[in-house]
Amino acid sequence: MANAEIQALIDLMARLPGLGPRSARRAVLHLIKKRAAVMRPLAQALMQVADGARECLVCGNIGTTDICDICRSDKRATGEICVVEHVADLWAMERSGVFRGRYHVLGGTLSALDAVGPDELRIPRLETRITEEGASEVILALGATVDGQTTAHYIADRLSGHEGLSVTTLAQGVPVGGELDYLDDGTIGAALRARRSF
Repeated sequence: MANAEIQALIDLMARLPGLGPRSARRAVLHLIKKRAAVMRPLAQALMQVADGARECLVCGNIGTTDICDICRSDKRATGEICVVEHVADLWAMERSGVFRGRYHVLGGTLSALDAVGPDELRIPRLETRITEEGASEVILALGATVDGQTTAHYIADRLSGHEGLSVTTLAQGVPVGGELDYLDDGTIGAALRARRSF
C-alpha cells in the first residue's frame, strides 16, 4: 500500500478523464520510477500552465496570452467563424488542418435542466464578433447530440437577421450522438469540406 502522499497523488490522477484508480496507480508508479526524466519536468510544466493558462478574450481558446495565436494570426481567414462547444473541439478541428478561419468557443450547449442559457454560452459575444469582423459565414460545428442540435438551431435563428451571413453546419462523417473530440482527422476534414446550409 502507498503512503498518504503517494495515495493522494493516485487519487488526484484518478480524477483525470480516461484514468481510473488502477490506471492512475500505474501512472504514478511510472512517474516515481522516472522521477528525473518525467516527474519533475511534468510538475514544472503543470505549475507553469496553472499560473499562466487563460481564456482568449476573443474566441475562448485556452493559451498563455490574452489573445490566442489563432486570433492573432494574419494568415487566418477573417470571414469565417467556426462555432464549437468546447476547447477540445477547437483543438480537434485544428488537428485536421483543414479549416483556416477563426473559431468561437461557446463553452457548452443550451440546457434548460442545467439552467444554461445564451448568456452563459458566449452567444451574444458571437453576434458582436460577426459585426466587428464582418463575417460572411458561421460554421456550426456542434456535436450531433440533442443539446448540440438544439443549440445550433437557436444560434441559426438568432443569426438569421444578419444580412449577407451564411450559416452552415458540418455534414457527413459526424455520427449522430458523436462529439468532435473523439473523431479522427479524416472524418473531421470530410465533414468540414461537405458542410451545407443550416
